Amino acid sequence: MGTKSQDYWNQESGFQEPRHLDYPKVLAPGSCNLGSWFQKIIFMKSIIIISSNLGSCNLGSWFITLLFAASLPFCTPCLAQKPPVEYKFTVEKEAPYTKVKNQAASGTCWSFSGIGFLESEILRKGGRDTMLFSEMWVVRHIYKEKIEKYVRMHGKIELAGGGSFFDVLHACKTYGMVPETVYSGLLPGSNSHNHNELDRVMASFGKTLVEGKKLSNGWRKAADGILDAYLGELPTEFTQNGIKYTPESYMEATGLNVSDYVSITSFTHHPFYSSFILEIPDNWIYESSYNLPIDEMMSVIDSALNKGFSVAWGSDVSEKSFSRDVATIPEEKITEQVGTDQAKWTGKPAQNVVELLPSEKTISQEMRQEAFDNYETTDDHGMLMVGLAKDQNGKKFYKVKNSWGIGGKYKGFLFVSQSFVRYKTINIVLHKDAVPDEIRKKLGF
Repeated sequence: MGTKSQDYWNQESGFQEPRHLDYPKVLAPGSCNLGSWFQKIIFMKSIIIISSNLGSCNLGSWFITLLFAASLPFCTPCLAQKPPVEYKFTVEKEAPYTKVKNQAASGTCWSFSGIGFLESEILRKGGRDTMLFSEMWVVRHIYKEKIEKYVRMHGKIELAGGGSFFDVLHACKTYGMVPETVYSGLLPGSNSHNHNELDRVMASFGKTLVEGKKLSNGWRKAADGILDAYLGELPTEFTQNGIKYTPESYMEATGLNVSDYVSITSFTHHPFYSSFILEIPDNWIYESSYNLPIDEMMSVIDSALNKGFSVAWGSDVSEKSFSRDVATIPEEKITEQVGTDQAKWTGKPAQNVVELLPSEKTISQEMRQEAFDNYETTDDHGMLMVGLAKDQNGKKFYKVKNSWGIGGKYKGFLFVSQSFVRYKTINIVLHKDAVPDEIRKKLGF
């Protein structure tokens, strides 16, 4: 997750959007009403013609023109564009969560959402909301491991800024954790993440290594030098609230046990109620997920949120109906789009008024499998589910915490429909205690 979410960083409004996202064209209330203006112009012209015809006693022309003018009020609704009916959401259940952060121009949604998940777990266990972890601590360690594997695999795996929730758990277990204030991963003088150059340098460095065939003894030190230059040197100990920690002792102090967390998915190319290595490019670490039928995976999500557990959510976001505020699966594909690359680059946010849908597609197990098999569902983006909600018609939505800053109508959160989650979910990660007992028995844990 993350490789598609790094290109468009809006410096002015503080949010980031995947490169393929545009929004439905909607005329906002108060904008130019072409139908109204057209009616006024034609009506005035008709009066002039009527006056002229009366003067010339041309009764036939006078009568036709009068009928045309009288019909205009009935035609106007066809020309005028009604303001959209927007969604209104009521949150019914909510898990604890920390503040919305901003991955900015980096493909590290997986780290931000994974760290946000662990921070939520600390709150659920009664911890403090001031215990904010360092996303870049995880990124720094994972990048080093990834280039090691890239070399050993002769360049046959992806070497980029993307990753998965597995990486976050692995880094915490292997290297411990540090607070965000101890390791920000920001260059001096910078207040936001920009990994465009780092990613290009690492990709070029990796390619150079594997093309050289025979490696020197200094390449690992060179990799550390690149990562230290862009993200900073790793601390070995630090003081927090008057207590001296190492990364390992700090992780232990959180009370979290990464072995308590499981990944669940739903695909038919592997048997249900078994586990398999999820075949996505960013699962370079080859971790496994439990496989459930889609209805049972959805029941796990609902049960977890109802019990106050948050859920780390990996999803495809390539649908044009995915926006930074609302995500749905319309019955008909969205084809008309607005917004240009230039507008995104220059800091002019695209219109994002999402009209209330009368209905959505009904998503079956076969539909989601076909989308995965055809590369229509890919591991694009990691987020955090924190609540259950309903729209004004009583339809279920999920409240989701994003990592694109506090832009958008819901200040960094979005609401995702049940159909979207059924269709586009890659996997979820949650505490095993959040899984209903009857499903845990089927999975054997």
